[in-house]
Amino acid sequence: MSITVKRDLSQPMRHIVHVRDHIVSTDLELDEGGTDAGPNPHDLYDAALGACKALTLLWYAKRKNIGLTDIQVQVDRDNSQERQGVYKLATTIALMGDLTGAQREELLGVARKCPVHKLMSSVTTEITTELA
Repeated sequence: MSITVKRDLSQPMRHIVHVRDHIVSTDLELDEGGTDAGPNPHDLYDAALGACKALTLLWYAKRKNIGLTDIQVQVDRDNSQERQGVYKLATTIALMGDLTGAQREELLGVARKCPVHKLMSSVTTEITTELA
């Protein structure tokens, strides 16, 4: 799969991200020279974790016939030590529905194993960068 990022020449910093048949804008905040016309790359990275947890939980609950009716995931970023090699993300998950304590704990365990969580915390990512 390829993702393409192209500059939006009508804006100082905005880029358009093409993923399959989807389009997402990314930009920088005003104090960084952008127009805040979309989330910045760090926001997208963090959002990927929250979205993965929500989607994984819903998929799992449907497969197991667990009465999960809604999910809200909040991702809080602490990038104060990023330059020292530590990037902290804290997720808080609200589960709605007629759930037992055991089901809530089961779902929490599932959320901790979502594919993006694993990718961010236990996989070595190798990146190559070349000129076209």
